[in-house]
Amino acid sequence: MKYIGWLLIGLAVSSLPLVGQASSYVPTASAVAAPAPSGTDPSNDPILTIRKRVDEVNVLFIATDKRGKFVRNLGQNDFTFLDDHKPPQAIINFRRETDLPIELGLLVDTSGSVDSRFGFEQEAAISFMQHVIRANFDRAFVVGFNGHGRLTQDFTDNVQLLQTGVHQLRPGGGTALYDAIYHACKDKLNKEKSDHPVRRAIVVVSDGEDNQSEVSRAQAIEMAQRAEVIIYAISTDDSGLILRGDKVLQQLADATGGRAFFPFKMKDITRSFAAIEDELRSQYVVSYRPADFDADGRFRTIEINALKKDLQVRARKGYFAPRQ
Repeated sequence: MKYIGWLLIGLAVSSLPLVGQASSYVPTASAVAAPAPSGTDPSNDPILTIRKRVDEVNVLFIATDKRGKFVRNLGQNDFTFLDDHKPPQAIINFRRETDLPIELGLLVDTSGSVDSRFGFEQEAAISFMQHVIRANFDRAFVVGFNGHGRLTQDFTDNVQLLQTGVHQLRPGGGTALYDAIYHACKDKLNKEKSDHPVRRAIVVVSDGEDNQSEVSRAQAIEMAQRAEVIIYAISTDDSGLILRGDKVLQQLADATGGRAFFPFKMKDITRSFAAIEDELRSQYVVSYRPADFDADGRFRTIEINALKKDLQVRARKGYFAPRQ
């Protein structure tokens, strides 16, 4: 989403450049200055400040068939779109996106509870980075977390540095999962605003059990939604049962349009990373102008449904409107 708040327009200037802070809304219209009063010299008039807001929402989503296979050949007319329970005022753009730059955070649980499979998970994560991150195009960072988060590699497109960052992770301690997600979104991904569409995602490798976070699960989800981050979760629980932590991982993924994986065997961890890689290259993006939009800061729901009954759509649940 992109938002332009204030526009400065000089009466004597024929072209009207946009001036102001661009966040996640895209400018799609221009403003026209009022004519100068008769008998005055426009060059001596002070600059007028005219408020102009243009609203555009961009949503990445995927479509799968009943077997969970990605469907990549659909068009705009194959879907219905609702924003805040209303059809958009206008659809600006619809396209399949297979080659967007990726801004990715790898968050690895290093608490004592994940010790048994830790080495294998490290190698699977490294292989994932090697396949996903493209030099001069994508970027990623690595965080290990137990009771506290530790950044072992900041944003980079260098896979070798990311590999070193993963190898520097050491297991032990408690678990502050929600804190790790909150700060990764707030301090890293929410600051990485771009003038062009990007995929912002977090891959969490954890058992989902949190016992030391200062923020709540709801706060972590809200921050991910504000940063427009998709959460993918890979469970480290190998009990074969659906435990409380697994349900937490599912909720984190569902709220952000991501997906949770529950690998039982070690080889399934590699398959989970491969599925995330495939999904990052198999998305659609729709851009639209919401109906009855107010810059009031509240949460607005997004609903995307496929017209074909055997298709499933996965997208983030909504977004927070900017405050005027």
